[in-house]
Amino acid sequence: MAKRRSFLLYPLSVLYRMATDIRNILYDTGAFRSEKFNFPVICIGNITAGGTGKTPHAEYLISLLQNDFRVALLSRGYKRRSRGFRIASQSSTTLEIGDEPLQIFSKFPSILVAADSDRVNGIKTIMREHPDTDLIILDDGFQHRSVKPGMSILLTDYRRIITGDYLLPYGNLRENPDNRKRADVIVITKTPGTATESDKKRITGEMKTNEAQKIFFTSVSYGDPSPVFEKHAPEKTLPANPDRHNSGAVVLTGIAVPRPLIEYVEGFFPETIHLAFPDHHYYSEDDIGKAVKAFRNLKSREKMIITTEKDAVRLREFSNIDDSLKGAMYFIPVGIDFPDGDKQEFDKTIIEYVRRNKRNN
Repeated sequence: MAKRRSFLLYPLSVLYRMATDIRNILYDTGAFRSEKFNFPVICIGNITAGGTGKTPHAEYLISLLQNDFRVALLSRGYKRRSRGFRIASQSSTTLEIGDEPLQIFSKFPSILVAADSDRVNGIKTIMREHPDTDLIILDDGFQHRSVKPGMSILLTDYRRIITGDYLLPYGNLRENPDNRKRADVIVITKTPGTATESDKKRITGEMKTNEAQKIFFTSVSYGDPSPVFEKHAPEKTLPANPDRHNSGAVVLTGIAVPRPLIEYVEGFFPETIHLAFPDHHYYSEDDIGKAVKAFRNLKSREKMIITTEKDAVRLREFSNIDDSLKGAMYFIPVGIDFPDGDKQEFDKTIIEYVRRNKRNN
């Protein structure tokens, strides 16, 4: 359920909804132009302000498709300092390309990763400069109506279902939840292991999908900790038998919804200190100083600094971290699972769309 804010914000939420509804009507009626392309464009996004698990789902699509198709991913590169069209390379920084595109490029260096706030220009530039591209994954593009994707995947968090939320600033939505009708696939993300079939049927009913739409549930999967700085930190595993006097961690996060990761880490480290920063936060010397202080304050014999994969991308660019601290810093990789065994059906839906719409068809 969405977090409730001051009721004084509700009138602003109504005005915001009116503005976004008018904008969508203008696109729906053709007054504003949506450009469609004659090759596969898969949009993966949300209408909730952050925290639905978009990046792990985008990475899942890349893993699914990269062996059989030439994949490109296009992002706006949120909070980057550069402008215009940029392609990720080994020398790219988060200031140039954005943290999420750089994270994806570091994991999938064989695919093309680009950033452009003008999605139409970005797609056209990719196809002009890299005409052998088979498909483009449009990262976080559901609100960008200037592009009409061939397939839209809409994500909504199990604990913050869009049908029970409100528009900004009173709620967390960026547009009217009724616009979920534009999605071809709806994914309920972060489904807990305790969710029953009855719970899922209730949520499916609330989404009121039409006959053409498909709905899937996914859950979060966490991998083994990986060093943020590979040259300074040995390989480690999470404690098998947590002991309050032996297992401690500082959890350093700059993401929208850190609570699931905190709960996961607390299962291995009874002594935890959480340092929370805003989503896409660029760390400063003062922030690193807080991490050092918290790390030293841990009373446990065995201790680590644990962060997210997205934060690790930004932290690697920070030049003034002491080597001893680098050796204690690890990130937890995040992936997705299909708890209902729907993986085969989801994969089939994606692959058939790409094969059906390849340009050489």
